[in-house]
Amino acid sequence: MKILESGARIRFQDCDPFAHLNNARYIDYYLNARADQVMEEYQIDIFGATGISWLVGSNQIAYFKPAYLNEEVIIESQIFSCTKRYIQVEMRMFNADKSHLKSFIWVDSIPISLDTHKMTEHPEDLLERLVANTMPLEQKTFEERRAFFLKTR
Repeated sequence: MKILESGARIRFQDCDPFAHLNNARYIDYYLNARADQVMEEYQIDIFGATGISWLVGSNQIAYFKPAYLNEEVIIESQIFSCTKRYIQVEMRMFNADKSHLKSFIWVDSIPISLDTHKMTEHPEDLLERLVANTMPLEQKTFEERRAFFLKTR
């Protein structure tokens, strides 16, 4: 079980006129960080080297503090639930010293066959790796998790 972590710098083109990261761009930062983390840690190309890729089925995101232009941020990610048919990942964005949680997101994804373009199951060897790296959360709903983070801020 492992929490993956990487850094990013907030870029000009991703910011609003107030020099805050645009709300919609948080998702790009999260998904790019997760792709890099998975490639680096597990040598899995989430874009298809395994014959499958993942389609995002839903996102839920909460914002607590703005991310600013040129700010260095830390993005953590962890699998918190996984079956043959889906994977759920939580990602969290912090300031550089991880003293302030800026945002978190839950991403539910489904495996898609690149041959048939249809939903498929995770191959057994991949599923074993995913399950081995799953860290369940104490909170069972997004709102419970959001309330937990608000209490611990």
